[in-house]
Order: sequence, then structure tokens, then C-alpha cells
Amino acid sequence: MSKFWKIVLILLGFGFLALAALFALGYFKPKKAGIRITSVPAAVVFINGNQVGKTPYEATFGAGEVGLKLMPDAGDKPLANFETRVLLSSGIQTVISRNFAETEALSSGEIVSFERTPGIEAALAVVSDPDSVQIAIDGTPRGFAPYKTSTLTVGQHQIGVSAPGYVEQTLTVNTRAGYKLTVVVKLAVNSAVQPTPSAAPGVSPTPTPVAKLQVLILQTPNGFLRVRVGPSTNAEEIGRVEPGKKYLLVEKDSQTDWLKIEYLTGQTGWVSGEYAQIETPP
Repeated sequence: MSKFWKIVLILLGFGFLALAALFALGYFKPKKAGIRITSVPAAVVFINGNQVGKTPYEATFGAGEVGLKLMPDAGDKPLANFETRVLLSSGIQTVISRNFAETEALSSGEIVSFERTPGIEAALAVVSDPDSVQIAIDGTPRGFAPYKTSTLTVGQHQIGVSAPGYVEQTLTVNTRAGYKLTVVVKLAVNSAVQPTPSAAPGVSPTPTPVAKLQVLILQTPNGFLRVRVGPSTNAEEIGRVEPGKKYLLVEKDSQTDWLKIEYLTGQTGWVSGEYAQIETPP
């Protein structure tokens, strides 16, 4: 055998030994998938039917889908359990947060996870319960859930999720180049009810203020009415309202039949008067 081939065989031998050492050290093993769970109040955590601890809980598992169940510490009143299936990705920590209440409708929470993408963009996907809620990014309305974008800058962003009749949620997230950040948000029904004050004995009740004008949304061909930043169909859409719902009238455009309403608390926009009418108080 020539000297050349002896050198080649020696180098190949060293190469195989190096690879064997790397395998032995676990260098080529798939990275574990992480999970972090927080809740209010604390809850018992079950993974694939096995009790594994209490919140706050943090651990690593093999990549793949797992069944998750959270049983809150009820205390004096029973609270609704939470069950879902979560896809855990290799090398990524999935973050789950839950606020428990007496019913599922009054409970809220979010699941935040990353997954690699072929490109280098920082992508974002927002899924909501209920569906079709309004999504705002860094204070600017962007559309409705399910929402996707790949035009965000890398770094920290504020994600606002809101819908009439639900408690608004705001999340702070960090996008990464080459990854899609998926946010699954569960909004809680707003159960706040303003009690009617009763007059104390011997004290005259305060006169009820005159009711403000309201706008009734009429039936539309597509089942909703678009809310826009200006009194024109060319103006940007910033929200949607449902037929049969009533909203506070803010302004009426003198040149058109468009009406400005408060469609969310503190947020106003314009709707076409063709599918909305001002209600006169009795």
C-alpha cells in the first residue's frame, strides 16, 4: 500500500473516532423541547395524564404533541379546569399562561411558541378565542384574527387583542429572525355590571342624566359592518361591528351619511349610514 493511501486511512480513522466521540457526548442528539406554565391561582399540572407538579412549572420533554391539563386550586369556589394539546418544538420553550375563573367563558390565557421558518423574516401569527377579534401591534390596528404577518422588525412588540363584550388583553413579545412566533389568545367575557345605586333614607336621588344618542347597526349582506378611520369606503378598515348591536354616537358627518361611533372602549371609527341608524332616546 502506498504512503498516500496509508495517510488517507489514518485520517479517515481519526474522523470516525471524532464522530463517535461526538455521538457519545450527545452532540447530534435532537435538542429537548421546553415548556413553562404559569397560572392565577396556582394549579396542578398534568402532562399526558401524569401529574408532574404545580404552577409555576418548567420542564423539558422530547419534541412532539403532548396533552396538557391544569386543575386550579379552587379554594372557596370551584374554578374551571383547562385542557388542551400543545405541540412542543425541539430547542424551543413554549410558554403557557392561564387566569382561571368560575367558567371557561370567564377564564383567559395565552400560549406563545416559536417555530423555524425557511426565510430570515420575523413572522407572527395570532389565533384567538373567540375568532375575528381585532389585533393591534404597537398600538396600531392591523386586522382581525386569525392574523399573520412577516413584515415585523426583530425585537419587542406589544400585541393588543380586543373584541366588544370581552376583556382586552395586551402581550409583550419578542420576535426573532428566521422564526415564526405563534400567539394563541383566549379572551374572557366581560362580566362587569354597573350596579344601580339606591338612595339613602331621607336623601333625594340624583336625577338620571339624559341618555346619549346611540347608533343601531342594521343587517348587512356580509353579516358585519366595517369600521373605518374616515367617513369613506376608501378609508382604512380598523374594526367590524355586528348587526343588531348598539354603539355610542360620537359625531355625524355633515357632508355624508357616515356616523362616528365608539366601537370599543376609548376607540372610535366611522360606519356607513346606509347600514346604521341613530336611535332617538324615549
